[in-house]
Amino acid sequence: MAEIIQRDGTWTFDGEAVRIVPGREKGVHPLRQELGERVVPLHALAGIAFEPRRKGGVLHLRLRDGACPVLRAANGRLKDSADPYRLAVEKDRVGVAEYFVDEVRNALLVEQVPSGPTDGFLLPGPAVPVAGGGGDGTASFDGEIIRLTWNWKAKEAKSSGGPVAFPVSEVTEVHWIPAIGLENGHLRFVRGTPGMSAAPAPAAEYDPYALDLWGLSKKEYTAALVAAAVLVRLPGEPESGTATGSHTPADARTAKTLAPSTTQATSPAPGADTPPADDHDVLLRRLRELGELHRTGVLTDDEFSAAKQAVLKRL
Repeated sequence: MAEIIQRDGTWTFDGEAVRIVPGREKGVHPLRQELGERVVPLHALAGIAFEPRRKGGVLHLRLRDGACPVLRAANGRLKDSADPYRLAVEKDRVGVAEYFVDEVRNALLVEQVPSGPTDGFLLPGPAVPVAGGGGDGTASFDGEIIRLTWNWKAKEAKSSGGPVAFPVSEVTEVHWIPAIGLENGHLRFVRGTPGMSAAPAPAAEYDPYALDLWGLSKKEYTAALVAAAVLVRLPGEPESGTATGSHTPADARTAKTLAPSTTQATSPAPGADTPPADDHDVLLRRLRELGELHRTGVLTDDEFSAAKQAVLKRL
């Protein structure tokens, strides 16, 4: 097992999943703290990297496209500090971070986890009830009903009608965009019949089914959690963990991304001198596959040598 404990959070890898517990320090982004603990199964990962910096570095899990509803709801718009799959590493823990990367990469290679997109969520959405937002109001969701309540900063077009509540079954789309520069963001719920064109929505500041986000506080990012919780419950969306093909062997294009710098061997059971015959054949086949990846340039000399040594230790 590999573990790294930092003020920014704690990551643990047991060979099957990476468990992420965000830190509770004041500087940890509200989105990460509100999202809470995440358990990322190995087959949801596309890779892992450690980015060295002058004072330590950053660990970064790269998930397969479509695996996480939070990332899908954010659609690449999360700031680095809000990304639940990044961990700030202090200078005296750089070696631990590099070891952590090696352990995860080794497991990805041995299990031949593909790095391509998934056809369904492999992680659950945020726990409900969930609430978030800012700007001119707050959005909350209990798993069935979405509620929008307005504060004193809301336009009269919204506040005069009072709070809005509607079932998730009426929602066809949900969009979250953070405030960027001088442009306001929004959390918008699109209601209607799937497949039918909806009328153009009014600006978020006048739309009773949208929050107008001004970017005045990091807390506004928690609106993305409401979007993610709704997203996993929209009609036609596969439930978390139902994606198929998540264990399809990686092809040559995938192997380059997943190749490790060192590889961890799995020890045989106590008292066993050699693996069963079928395991022996599998390992020999793996050696041939690695050799082919090396010959075609997919694996570097160092990556091939490390992977080869790991397989040989299991023979």
